[in-house]
Amino acid sequence: MNTIVLTLLAAVLQTSEQATDKKMDAAACPMHEQHMKQQASASSAAPDTHHAQLLARGAQAMGFDQEHTSHHFRLSPSGGSIEVHVNDPRDLQSKQQIASDLRLVTQQFGSGDFSIPLATHGEEPAGVSDLKRLRQQIRYTFEDTTLGGRVVIATADPTALAAVHAFLRYQIQDHQTGDPTSPASR
Repeated sequence: MNTIVLTLLAAVLQTSEQATDKKMDAAACPMHEQHMKQQASASSAAPDTHHAQLLARGAQAMGFDQEHTSHHFRLSPSGGSIEVHVNDPRDLQSKQQIASDLRLVTQQFGSGDFSIPLATHGEEPAGVSDLKRLRQQIRYTFEDTTLGGRVVIATADPTALAAVHAFLRYQIQDHQTGDPTSPASR
């Protein structure tokens, strides 16, 4: 009797191993649709989580609520700009905080300090090492706007320009702004 049980057990194990060695046909899996939904949900949750973390870190690093404001990153033939504005024109407190932050960003970037983007993104954005190294070749200027402000970034140096564009493209992608990733002609 022990021999029969052992023989049956060996046969079951061998069949099980063969089954796991072969991939199951998706159509044959009764749970295939549910598996696909779970997989899609898991892959789409990661970007949502990342963006939520970005907004939380950005609020702390920049000093204003990211959900009450909009960011835009513009590329131009000579550099580009970082633009932030309030979503509600009556939100004067956020408008003042934007202007204050962007003035600080202008000063810090000019001295090679990119601690605010590092704190906001949780990593060093693309182009930053060249922006630091070539800071003498790049001009940062703050401008007030009706609903917030902008930092205009300009350079005549081709390597610095490539770094500015890499930095702005990174911002467009990570902030999910949908802004164009090619320089706009003026």
